[in-house]
Amino acid sequence: MSVKSPHAPLLLVFAALLLGRSATPQSKPDRPPWAQPQPSRPAATPSNTPAPAPVNPGDYSPDPVPDPSQERGKIRVNVNLVSVLGSVLDEHNRPAPDLPIEAFQIFEEGVQQKIEVFESETQQPLDLALMIDASLSAHKEISFEQEAAAHFIRQVLRSGDRLAVYAFDENVTQVAAFSDNVSALQEAVRKIPPGAGTSIYDAVLLASTTLEKRGDNRRRVIIMVTDAGETTSHSDFDSARKAAVRSGALLYTIVVRPIKSESGRNTAGEHALETMTDTTGGAMFYPDSPRDLDIIFDRIDRELRTQYRLAYYPNPRGPANTYRTIEVKVLNGDYHVRHRKTYLTGPQ
Repeated sequence: MSVKSPHAPLLLVFAALLLGRSATPQSKPDRPPWAQPQPSRPAATPSNTPAPAPVNPGDYSPDPVPDPSQERGKIRVNVNLVSVLGSVLDEHNRPAPDLPIEAFQIFEEGVQQKIEVFESETQQPLDLALMIDASLSAHKEISFEQEAAAHFIRQVLRSGDRLAVYAFDENVTQVAAFSDNVSALQEAVRKIPPGAGTSIYDAVLLASTTLEKRGDNRRRVIIMVTDAGETTSHSDFDSARKAAVRSGALLYTIVVRPIKSESGRNTAGEHALETMTDTTGGAMFYPDSPRDLDIIFDRIDRELRTQYRLAYYPNPRGPANTYRTIEVKVLNGDYHVRHRKTYLTGPQ
């Protein structure tokens, strides 16, 4: 016959307390309530949740780690800074390099501005949109235009530069995306198919809006080879000009005229291009024959490599979304400077 101890219930209670304390983190009387250890809870796994599939190490790709050197190289652009590229030519129409900052004055709306940034030979990389008028293929000299453009591509592209090729007739078509692949770009130029019509305004508008999306701290340039006989654009002159101004692109226009006399050709597009080219700070060229194209492309290349860059913070700052006039002067010498004549202010 067994005898029950009168202390058995107390022993059971004491044992339960010991087990509970071993499963629960020790409290810290010297800590506030929010700092007390919390009991660990096993993660709940629904019974209908399938087990995770095994990971193949070859399929695993860790998140990329930012490169500190790339972060250091990024430039934070102040939206208030107005940057102006200037091509300075001497009395013989040749680029004039190595002028000091003291030789320049810059004005906005007639008020002289303080030059905050000055580069006597800017190293900003180029984004170029080369626009070839496909209607020129009706001319027997089309091979000269194609070969001159192909030569220019090899000549102009430097490290960091990018160029795209477009053909325009009644449509505007990108035949080579922005790249520095010289041979692929040259091949694209040589394979531009013939077309009908000439959509100059559409070409300027598309090139401008595309260049505007290419990022800051890069020079934007449109080079257009055309007979300037505007016939088939869907957009108009004002839309094209505004797009060019917004983008800050330089427009260089080479007009290959099949008929020399103005009375015998459509000059509306030609006069429109003269206005847009002057507004952006580019240049207009009228080769006497397609054989002069190599000389013209060489001149554009030399000009792009000897451009000055001036930048300033407008004082006073113009109202938001308004056009502001710019004037750059070069002192002490028989110099002519080309630069963009206006810009559009951003939001306040």
